[in-house]
Amino acid sequence: MKIRLHISLVLLVTFLLVFIQSHSLQAKPKIAVFSGPTATAQNSPPLITSNQARAKHNLPLIANPDKSPVRFDHLVAQRLAAPVEVLIEQFSAHPLEKDAAELYGPPDGYVDRSGVFSKERKNLGDKPVFKAILRPEDGLYMLPYMALQAKGKAWDGSAPHPGAPGDQWRQTFYPDAHRIFEEIDRSIHGRSEAGHGNLLYGKADYDFYRAVASAGYTKGLPASERTDVGTGDIPPEVKGVDFFQYGPPQIKTSTRVADLAKATNVVQMALSAGAYSGAIWLEGSPNLEETMYWFNLVLDTGIPVVGVAAQRSSGVLSSDGAGNIVNAVDYINSKVWADQQGNNELGIVLIQDEQIFAARQAQKSDARPGGFRATGDHGGILGTIGEPGPITIWFKPTTLHTWKSDVRLSLLPSTVQGVRKENGKLTAVTVKVKDDKGLLMEDAIPKVAMVKKGRYQQDDSSEDPENEVEIMARIEKNLKDYLLAGFVCEGLSPYGVVTAAMEKALDIAALSGMPTVQVGRGDVGGMAMPNPFDLKIQGSNLTATKARFLLKAALLKFGALPVAKDPRNPTGDEVRAVQAKIAEYQKLFVTH
Repeated sequence: MKIRLHISLVLLVTFLLVFIQSHSLQAKPKIAVFSGPTATAQNSPPLITSNQARAKHNLPLIANPDKSPVRFDHLVAQRLAAPVEVLIEQFSAHPLEKDAAELYGPPDGYVDRSGVFSKERKNLGDKPVFKAILRPEDGLYMLPYMALQAKGKAWDGSAPHPGAPGDQWRQTFYPDAHRIFEEIDRSIHGRSEAGHGNLLYGKADYDFYRAVASAGYTKGLPASERTDVGTGDIPPEVKGVDFFQYGPPQIKTSTRVADLAKATNVVQMALSAGAYSGAIWLEGSPNLEETMYWFNLVLDTGIPVVGVAAQRSSGVLSSDGAGNIVNAVDYINSKVWADQQGNNELGIVLIQDEQIFAARQAQKSDARPGGFRATGDHGGILGTIGEPGPITIWFKPTTLHTWKSDVRLSLLPSTVQGVRKENGKLTAVTVKVKDDKGLLMEDAIPKVAMVKKGRYQQDDSSEDPENEVEIMARIEKNLKDYLLAGFVCEGLSPYGVVTAAMEKALDIAALSGMPTVQVGRGDVGGMAMPNPFDLKIQGSNLTATKARFLLKAALLKFGALPVAKDPRNPTGDEVRAVQAKIAEYQKLFVTH
C-alpha cells in the first residue's frame, strides 16, 4: 500500500512538473511598444471619399489624369457595425486556382446572373461560390470610404481644401501603435512568405505606450476607449506639447529639449518593472538614430530595445514599416542578443530592411527603403534578419551600452554643478539632475549646439573670436537660459580641424563652463584623437549628431567645466583645471 502511494505521489509530482514546464513554454513573451515623435510607421495616407459615396451623393467621381473613369474604387481598412453574409466566387484568389480544380472541395452553392443563390447549379453561367459571415469582432476589413465633409463635399485630401488653416486639417498619424499592429495581423500590410497572417500576436503580447506621441486627442478621450497602458481619461491634447507630427505641413511640430527627459523616463519606468522581454521604439526615420543612441547610453536595462522606422507611410505602395516591426519582434524573441547570463550584449539596435544596426553607428542616408547605412568606417551592421535563413549576428560591439554604460540613468548623480551669468560674473549653480524617484528632471537636459567649419569661412585674417557671432551669441544665450550646455564642432575630416577664430571662440566657451566635442565632417572614417593640450574633447569616429547626445549625457554625469574669472584671459591654473575636467569627459568618448 505504501509503495503504491509513493508511486502515485511521484506520478503526480511528475505530471505537475511537466504541466508547469509546458505551460511556461507556451506562455508568450510580452513586448513594450513605445510611440515616439513623427513615426512614419504610424502614419497613413489621407482618407479619400470613395466613388461609391460620390455616386451616392451625386458628386464628381475620381477619374484618371486623362479624365477617363478609374478602374477600381479604392478601399480603406474599416470596421463592420454588424455581421453581414457575403458570397465569394470560387477560384478568385489566384489566377491558377482553377487550373488545379481537382484538388479542391465543392463550393457552397451557385449564383446566377441575377444574383440569386441556390445549392445546385441550374445554368452553365452560374458561378460557384462560398458563403462567409463577416463579423465586427473579426477585425478590420478593406471597404469603400463613405465619409463626406460636413458641408457635403467629398474628401480629396487631409483638409477641406488646399490652403485651409491648420485647425481644419485631419491628423494622419495614429496616436499609438495599437492600430498598426492590428492592421499587420489582419494582413492589410501583407502576409508572410508562407501565406499566413497574424504575424505579431501569434508571437508575443504587447503593451502600447504613448511616450512622445506622433498624434493626439485634441478633444480628449475617455478611459474606456484607451488602447495604451495609461489609466484615466486623456484630457484635450495640444500639438507641439503633447504630440509631435511632421505633417501635413500646416500642422507640423518639433520636439523640445525637455521632451528627451520625458521619453527617457517613460521607457525606463516601463522596463524597470520587469514585465517585458524586450521593447520596440517607433520614431521618424531622420531622427531615430539620435534617440536610439541616447537610449543606448542612459537606459539601465538588460533586455533588448529595438528602434524601428519606416521610409514610407503605412498603407502606401511598398510601405516598409510593417516588415521592420515584425522583424523587431522576431529579433527580440530569438535571443541572439543575449550573453550567457541572459543580458543584452549587443546594445540597442535599429532594424531596417532586414539589417541589424548598432545604434552608435546607424545613420539615415536617403528617404527610401534601404536608406540606412553604418557610419564610422569600422562596422556597424551587426547582422541580418528576415527570410530566408536564420537571424545571423556577425559582430558584437565593444563600446559600453545600456546596463554597462557609465552614463546610464542609475549611475547619474542627483545633482551636478552648472553655470549661470549673474551681474556680469560666472557663478556656479547646483543643477538637480534626477528627482526623488531617480528619473530625469526635464529642465536638467543640457543644451548642446552644433557648429560647422567650411572652406572660405573666416571673415578676415585677424582670427578674432568675436567674428564668430553664432558661437559667441550662443555662449551668452546658454549662460542666461541653460545651466548645462556645450558645443559639438564639426571640422575637417577626420581630425575635426576648424578655423583659428572658431578655435578661440570655442576655447572661450570651454572656459565659460561649456565643453566642446570636436569631430570630423560627415561620416568620419578616421578618428579624431585626444589632444591633452587642447580645450576640446575629441569625438572619436562619432558623427556630430551622435557626439551631441553623448555630450548631453556626459554633462549630466560630470556637470559643467570649471570656469575662468575672465574666459577671454584665463590664467595657467584655470586652463589646467579645465583640461583636467576634459580628461574625464574624454574617457567617455573613447569607451562609448
